[in-house]
Amino acid sequence: MFEKILIANRGEIALRIQRACREMGIKTVVVHSEADAEAKYVKLADESVCIGPAPSSASYLNVPAIISAAEVTDAEAIHPGYGFLSENADFAERVEQSGFVFIGPRAETIRMMGDKVSAKNAMKKAGIPVVPGIDSVLPDDPKEIIKIAREIGYPVIVKAAGGGGGRGMRVVHTEAALLNAVSTTRAEAGAAFNNPAVYIEKYLEKPRHIEIQILADKHRNAIFLGDRDCSMQRRHQKVIEEAPAPHINSRSRLRIGERCAEACRKIGYVGAGTFEFLYENGEFFFIEMNTRIQVEHPVTEMITGIDIVQQQIRIAFGERLPIKQRDVQLKGHAIECRINAEDPYKFTPSPGRITSLHMPGGPGIRVDSHAYNGYFVPPNYDSLIGKIIAYGDTREQAIARLNIALSETVIEGIKTNISLHQDLIHDGAFVRGGTSIHYLEEKLAKLASKA
Repeated sequence: MFEKILIANRGEIALRIQRACREMGIKTVVVHSEADAEAKYVKLADESVCIGPAPSSASYLNVPAIISAAEVTDAEAIHPGYGFLSENADFAERVEQSGFVFIGPRAETIRMMGDKVSAKNAMKKAGIPVVPGIDSVLPDDPKEIIKIAREIGYPVIVKAAGGGGGRGMRVVHTEAALLNAVSTTRAEAGAAFNNPAVYIEKYLEKPRHIEIQILADKHRNAIFLGDRDCSMQRRHQKVIEEAPAPHINSRSRLRIGERCAEACRKIGYVGAGTFEFLYENGEFFFIEMNTRIQVEHPVTEMITGIDIVQQQIRIAFGERLPIKQRDVQLKGHAIECRINAEDPYKFTPSPGRITSLHMPGGPGIRVDSHAYNGYFVPPNYDSLIGKIIAYGDTREQAIARLNIALSETVIEGIKTNISLHQDLIHDGAFVRGGTSIHYLEEKLAKLASKA
């Protein structure tokens, strides 16, 4: 096994990876910006290297600095976590060329799945159902664009081919608004992803967001670890996730999961990955694949008992998956709340020093957080400061335990979205399960109109 791994990330995922490594007896190197010098995982690491000032462009996205840190500390592999460089094919390539192991898929796989058009085409060839649309990026000819949209049928959604994280999307309900939407999305995509290419597909009215977690090794073994429901979203950003997805029968789950595992074998996928689908009227439609660990991976770990991060590391080392599909048993239910340093209803970031902190405990409660009493939440990065995960034998028990956990949580000195989570888990539609991806935004719009 690896003796030393460099963690090229920050926050709760850096601590999560570090814990997995420590359990496996692997030494860790943590890279950090000047703003994160006092972080918990930096203090707990075997070695730490400051790679630049606070802005992520000068630190966590600074490829030469990360590679240099791996060289001077004699690390053998680099774990990218999520966000930052985790789905950057050029970074994965540079890591391998520099003599280190990239803990994730091969660069060419990341490149293929990172382009949404090539990803859809690859999945269609592998037998995965996709959202109706075209097989290529939109042409420049306005008449052709109008013709394509008419053939698909309104409403349609314009998406950035190189996009992700909910950015670079625009819903179009009428032909009159189409060309302006395409032009605006192209400009946004060029600025955000350095790739102005866009494509178009059918816009589903009330879909759910369902994910399939997979693991695949270098020996063409692939399994799926059930599904997750990530439909509670705001501006395409997930707020609450749960596993398994409620109100999806086991036969449908098995069928789509087996297709995903088979697709991994066909494209030679290696590592952990997530197939993301829109689910409407009993049908799954592929939208994209995340070639990295997901923020919401703990809910899958809770219902399967499988440590996904440790499996990533073992796969990268070249080991065969020790788990067969028949060994994967889904037991109980898990729900995760993302705790953000932000106003719970205006969603404005709330950086600053945490003056008092008490995290919950008790049966079935897991907390993944790098925050501590006195921790300063920097204004430079994502506002996520932790995740509270509740597990129960049933969904009802998981909700009850989550309610208790949220009521026990104390975070003072900054604003957090805990009160929003408390509101949501008492919401009748959430309690019933199966809300669409638009539910939260519609709920927030109604609250705003009454304010």
